Amino acid sequence: MAEDTVKNDPSSARQGDDNTDNKSNNGEAAAENQTLSKRQRKKLLKQQKWEEERELRKQRRKDRKQQRRMQRQNHQEEEGEAQGVRKRPRREVTPTSLRLVVDCGFDDLMLIKDVRKLHKQIQRCYAENRRALHPVQFYLTSLGGQLKQSMDEKDKGWVNWKDINIKTEHYSEVVAKEELVYLTSDSPNVLEELDQKKAYVIGGLVDHNHHKGITFERAKELGIDHAQLPLSSFVKMNSRKVLAVNHVFEIILAYLEKGSWQEAFFTVLPQRKGAVAVDQDETTAQEKEEEDSDSDSDPDTPEQTKQKA
Repeated sequence: MAEDTVKNDPSSARQGDDNTDNKSNNGEAAAENQTLSKRQRKKLLKQQKWEEERELRKQRRKDRKQQRRMQRQNHQEEEGEAQGVRKRPRREVTPTSLRLVVDCGFDDLMLIKDVRKLHKQIQRCYAENRRALHPVQFYLTSLGGQLKQSMDEKDKGWVNWKDINIKTEHYSEVVAKEELVYLTSDSPNVLEELDQKKAYVIGGLVDHNHHKGITFERAKELGIDHAQLPLSSFVKMNSRKVLAVNHVFEIILAYLEKGSWQEAFFTVLPQRKGAVAVDQDETTAQEKEEEDSDSDSDPDTPEQTKQKA
């Protein structure tokens, strides 16, 4: 009767089968371990440990990432507080009625590489005027050709520039002739003061002195006033006196802020120009020496001849 009970109990049969399978698997694993070398078994155990610790490593990575995020946030907050302490009050900007006009009517006289240099100089003028203490009314005239193409390709945002008047017309069609003054180093007239009612024209030309005197000639042809900055009165330079468009522009902005031509020149002029301040005492002494040498070379009077004899 007991035998029938055992035979008819399916769970007992399954348990027996499971035990048999476990013994079989353990036997196979044991057999497999016996076939593996010591190095292979070590590698296998290492792999198993790696798999078991996968989730732990993942959690550690999350913790480190969170910690770095908190550190960055704290650092940014500390920097913000420090900048807030160091931040100077914004200076009050006072726009002027003075007009500065860049004449872009020399497009056909320049190579494309020089046109691109002019484009960068105009960008600099715009940026400096935007941050100036006394910004001027900025005009670009005769814009077109290669320059406009360079601006479209290299700086598409120029169409959104603010506080600038961009014209395709010639400057004489934008401003009355009697209000125009062309700034050119070839002019015999020296600019002593800036007239707020005037519009000062800067020639937009990068030609490496290939077209010397062309801005002066054009000013005379149009019958408008012309002048040069008082550079020689305050500065001695190793290089030629012809300045880049942005240098002229920035010098005028600096003069409006500082009220001194000398300070304006030395604030803006690059070191490569070799600018040195003119020493007024030195100039006076030099003039005196020249007078003395001239007097020494004068012929003797009859009385002086008798005395020497």
